[in-house]
Amino acid sequence: MCGRYASSRAPEDLAGLFEAELDPDRGAPGPSWNVAPTDEVWTVLERVDTGTGEVRRRLRPVRWGLVPSWAKDPSVGARMINARVETVHEKPAYRKAFTRRRCLLPADGFYEWVAVPASGTAKAYKQPYFIRPADDGVMAMAGLYEFWRDRSVQDDDDPAAWLTTATIITTEATDEAGRIHPRMPLALHPDDYATWLDPAHQHTDDLRALLHTPADGRLTATAVSTAVNSVRNNGPHLLEPA
Repeated sequence: MCGRYASSRAPEDLAGLFEAELDPDRGAPGPSWNVAPTDEVWTVLERVDTGTGEVRRRLRPVRWGLVPSWAKDPSVGARMINARVETVHEKPAYRKAFTRRRCLLPADGFYEWVAVPASGTAKAYKQPYFIRPADDGVMAMAGLYEFWRDRSVQDDDDPAAWLTTATIITTEATDEAGRIHPRMPLALHPDDYATWLDPAHQHTDDLRALLHTPADGRLTATAVSTAVNSVRNNGPHLLEPA
């Protein structure tokens, strides 16, 4: 799974990398080296502009942890931070979004943990590793997004009436990540961004064909401080080798 990641690039840089418009009216998550479930995160998505009818690519913040439109309350999102690539097109919570609402979640890399058994007087603990592209490039993690309507707010035009959330698609781990954990986020190759994001592209088999071996480029895994274990800790020092 992917339960924690880092995303420290400035929104202006992300907008340039993904050729997206920065949406200035939706807030701006700051850089984070310890992104956790239910945090506001940057996503790249394409939507039809209601005024012009044109499809526009935007960089906008959403909450991490997908809340299906039919959910009674948004608390379920904390348990839906990941969707398995093997079943994402079939699961009731994800299948409509897979067809119509796909996105990318930019990341510097992600964290996974390895259990270290007790030895002598030392207690057992979990050693965190930061896994990132070897070339320090951005990871474009494949994801889905969804809209949830808060029925306690009467006015549809009130921004408080709507919650936008996202989940990260995971796959079998490869390269350095595979020796740390069996699953990892599925990163897309730039050549596949346009097809993945296009809301008009709704053929399930074609979309699934994009979700193959993660984007080229080797991964490196570095043991880092256990300070990352607490969501209260943040900063670039979390990426320093242990």
